[in-house]
Amino acid sequence: MRTSLLHVCDGVDLRALSMMENVSVVAMLTLSGLNFPFAQRLVIFVLVLLCYLIILLSNLTIVLVIVADRKLHQPMYVFLCNLCINAVYGSVGFYPKFLVDLLSSHVISYTGCLLQGFVIHSSNTYDFSILALMAYDRYVALCRPLAYRSFMTRQRVSLFVFLSWFIPLFCMFMNTASLLGKKLCGSHINRLYCVNLMVVNLACSPPRANSIIVAFNLGLYFLHFLFICWSYVYLIKLCISSTQMWKKFRHTCSPHLACLLTYTATVLLDLLYMRFGSAQLSQHLHNFMTIEFLLIPPIFNPLIYGLQLTHIRNRILSFFHTKKKIRSF
Repeated sequence: MRTSLLHVCDGVDLRALSMMENVSVVAMLTLSGLNFPFAQRLVIFVLVLLCYLIILLSNLTIVLVIVADRKLHQPMYVFLCNLCINAVYGSVGFYPKFLVDLLSSHVISYTGCLLQGFVIHSSNTYDFSILALMAYDRYVALCRPLAYRSFMTRQRVSLFVFLSWFIPLFCMFMNTASLLGKKLCGSHINRLYCVNLMVVNLACSPPRANSIIVAFNLGLYFLHFLFICWSYVYLIKLCISSTQMWKKFRHTCSPHLACLLTYTATVLLDLLYMRFGSAQLSQHLHNFMTIEFLLIPPIFNPLIYGLQLTHIRNRILSFFHTKKKIRSF
């Protein structure tokens, strides 16, 4: 009887030890959503590469135009320049890896998964930081125009830009650092890319520190969102009574509002789909829902700013006009 009990205990211990070994050696994670024939993946590769090139070209064009023209070295354009730099930063975190996955096996190391999640999350939250800063800039410009130049000095703008980068990078670093070294009980990410929530779902025990950090980050950026909404509601109430002020508001704030609404809608759609998404959707629609916030704002933002803001539009048109004249000679 004792011998049989010992054998049973030994078997349980061996199975437990085996499970612990399997948990501790999870070093590679698999990404989903690419179970298509190679010919179909090749077509998707071409389309994704085209979108990636459009994102890089459009955003870098805005950046170069602002950097090259001293007349555009003003707070509003400096913030816009950083918004476009962030679009390039966020796209680098997703598109190169996705393009490689389309032509090869879609696996990623645990460290690479955390790095990709950090880049995508920090880029995503930075958009809120810079949009809040742009809203504050428009508030000061329209509500206190006489004090605008003395308040928005180069040193203060540099500090604002530094904080707008530092806060999301620090918040997402703490979020990602709370997942380092966690034992995983699975290796399948149900997305085209890594997000921290998926890694948390794979953890054998829910990391309490991560839950606290996520709650803090959500609260912080919800306050960003409330501030942005309050700023524009206040500006609309202030400017709607004056034709001249309303014209100025439409000229300088309508691109910001368009970008804000687009970004907020895509992020909310992504969060809602992550929480309540249906498994009945087709694979193509599921993939689009998971990448729409990585696709729509980076393409839409530079286009709307390039078309709406007169100085940037004229600078771009003058560049192509000059180039056409040189070719004609």
